[in-house]
Amino acid sequence: MKNNYTLQFDAKIPGINFLSHTDVYLVLYDQLNSNNFPLWVKKEKPLLLFVESLQTKKLMPLHKKKLIFKFSAMRHFALECSKLGYPVSYHSTANDFSTNLTSLFESNKNWKLHYMTPNEWDSRQALNKFKTQFQNTCEYPNNFFLASVEKYAERILNGWRMEYFYREIRKQTGYLMDGDTPLGGQWNYDKENRKKLPKHITLPEVFKEEPDEITQEVIDMVDDQFSNHFGKSANFNFGTSRSHGLNALNLFLEKGLKNFGPYEDAMTTRGSVLFHSQLSIYMNVGLISPKEVCDAAIEYAEITKSIPLSSLEGFIRQIIGWREFIRIYYEAMMPAVREANYFGFDKDLPTVYWTSKTRMKCLSECVRPVIEQGYVHHIPRLMILSNFSNLTGTDPRALNEWFWLGFIDAYEWVVLPNVLGMSTFADGGILASKPYVAGGNYVNKMSDYCGNCAYSVKEKTGDNACPLNYLYWNFIDEQRETFRKNGRANFMVNTFDKKSFEEKNNIKQSSEKFLANLPRLSKKDWLKKEATTS
Repeated sequence: MKNNYTLQFDAKIPGINFLSHTDVYLVLYDQLNSNNFPLWVKKEKPLLLFVESLQTKKLMPLHKKKLIFKFSAMRHFALECSKLGYPVSYHSTANDFSTNLTSLFESNKNWKLHYMTPNEWDSRQALNKFKTQFQNTCEYPNNFFLASVEKYAERILNGWRMEYFYREIRKQTGYLMDGDTPLGGQWNYDKENRKKLPKHITLPEVFKEEPDEITQEVIDMVDDQFSNHFGKSANFNFGTSRSHGLNALNLFLEKGLKNFGPYEDAMTTRGSVLFHSQLSIYMNVGLISPKEVCDAAIEYAEITKSIPLSSLEGFIRQIIGWREFIRIYYEAMMPAVREANYFGFDKDLPTVYWTSKTRMKCLSECVRPVIEQGYVHHIPRLMILSNFSNLTGTDPRALNEWFWLGFIDAYEWVVLPNVLGMSTFADGGILASKPYVAGGNYVNKMSDYCGNCAYSVKEKTGDNACPLNYLYWNFIDEQRETFRKNGRANFMVNTFDKKSFEEKNNIKQSSEKFLANLPRLSKKDWLKKEATTS
């Protein structure tokens, strides 16, 4: 089935004769970089095959801007490959990925399929099934990451922490090393990177790219075909090509990196990006690589002498530490980890995650940019969105799905470990050493949300109190056995137990009242609602 929204794109891609090709290299949506092609592909330039499945996207109501980005990035990369001399066959189909791929190879029995191991489990399973039908296939190792899964997976399963992995990958890459010792004498400077954003500091400009005709064609398609999906399509201004990703990198180095470190944990009503790079958007589809990002950051710091080591190290740690670590975790834990639910929470997502409507300023400020842009940085994700989910007994698998569909940089391999492992403790402590929960004091310390909130962060219980205050202590009490077993967190139980009977009773009553009146909405019911209003 031909997609009517490819006319501008199709006009730019030369037609090909399928019969003249035997070797076909499949390019997946998150492997958009010709530098990573196998050497023989670069040399011989076989037929490149792209499959844009619309049905798959309809099964999961992915954010409209995420759809626009993925489809447009694939099309721009296909066009780039065509300009490099590759024959390109681009299929936008209403069928699912597997059906379309099977149909193509049944119609072209002389084809041999070549592909790189997919990043995500479902894509991998689909291609494994394809291989049982069409044995004339060849799979190549994935080269979009720095660390070896085989080398580290078993250690992660045994509770190996990111910090120790990070030290090994520093030694492996040589990044920020002075021989065998870390540059500056410390492995990380995390304690220096926890400052609240001062009122006087100016936030840097965020990289933006106006849609070209190809992207506009995709926007029109998404507005037409995916009108009931999550989020907003209006004002799409993300880059969609490798050159855009490199431009975003350069802008970050010039405007953001210097202050990234001290304010990487800060939150503000003035913006959802702050000094964060947003480079995950481009790295996670392959447009730019983790190595060239790290190399560029280190080179920029060396040349300009303007970047504090704490900022440089904090940024490098996000990429070669966390990003690489959680990918290995994903490989080691799949597929059973999809059902991880250590606390046994079974409640639907609070409705605020779909609407951003709430009296809690921190929640509205963190959900609204997700709806509008598909992005907030990692601390709102961890300490507001995931924290509130845990404190309200929300099913972590529902939260994981919401992150997956809601964030422009979210793919299962990256979002699942962060949500089910790190932020909700759903895996029981394999990834994180303790549950990441916090009360209003933390939010007030790291943001300017509380000053304009309908609730008082200073009040601990009652109708006017910040709900995070009593929900936090209620969670500590209800999950006391988990916290007692944890050396880093058992003091929380002791602190709760020292409270008076009246304080404990007020915490319980305030929590029960809030939770009883908290509106919730499942993805299924939200989709039904959207379908009737779109």
